Amino acid sequence: MSTDGRAGNGVRVQMATKGRAMTDEQSQDPMGEIRDSLLDAALPHVVFDGWSAETLTRAAEDAGIEISEAELAFPRGGVDMALSFHRRADDRLAAELAETDLSAMKIRERVAHCVRRRIELVAEDRDAVRRGATLLALPVYATDSAQAVWSTADVIWSACGDTSDDYNWYTKRAILSGVYSSTVLYWLGDESEENAATWAFLDRRIENVMQVEKLKAQVNANPLARAALAPLGAALSIVRPPHARGQRPAADPAPEPAPSET
Repeated sequence: MSTDGRAGNGVRVQMATKGRAMTDEQSQDPMGEIRDSLLDAALPHVVFDGWSAETLTRAAEDAGIEISEAELAFPRGGVDMALSFHRRADDRLAAELAETDLSAMKIRERVAHCVRRRIELVAEDRDAVRRGATLLALPVYATDSAQAVWSTADVIWSACGDTSDDYNWYTKRAILSGVYSSTVLYWLGDESEENAATWAFLDRRIENVMQVEKLKAQVNANPLARAALAPLGAALSIVRPPHARGQRPAADPAPEPAPSET
């Protein structure tokens, strides 16, 4: 799925370059500025030609960039442009959230705020988002699409203060990926005033997720249920997120509190 743009508190930093928020990684990327210029020049053409080779050619012409450089910046043409557009929005969200105090919000409120802001950051480019979603829905780009949405979910959970160091790190991002993707699809067809229907849809999806998380917390807090699920827990204990690999898992981790209580 494509929306457009790019990390979590303490992971990414905000840098001003021609009015754009950029990460340290981008600032060290010699093609970063060229990619940004091409994306900006491409947006008026995406409406008509989608994320395509034609759009890349026209963007290069408008930006005064040699086509050879444009093709080096986006080797796969349109799909790489769509993915870069998505990452750039993720980066802008991360930079914004790094400056936002979410501590007074409950978990569900933090997640809802982050998802909403991610969509609002690309609201003026809805046609580009729609074209990207259509392109990345093709089976050949399934992996690229999944990775892009996963990255967005990771940015959001990181900003929300997630400290999971076990399989929950994966399940939270997988579930949020579904919430985010479905909300974007709903938003693309939403004609309600100020997207009120989309935000109501988002609230319902998050409520569904919170119910699942509450159930998990209740099961973990029940000694009989924990004993019954001990073999499964032992198997899952070896699953570690990237940042926790090499660390020794706790022998009997304490259950997480219900999300609505935090």
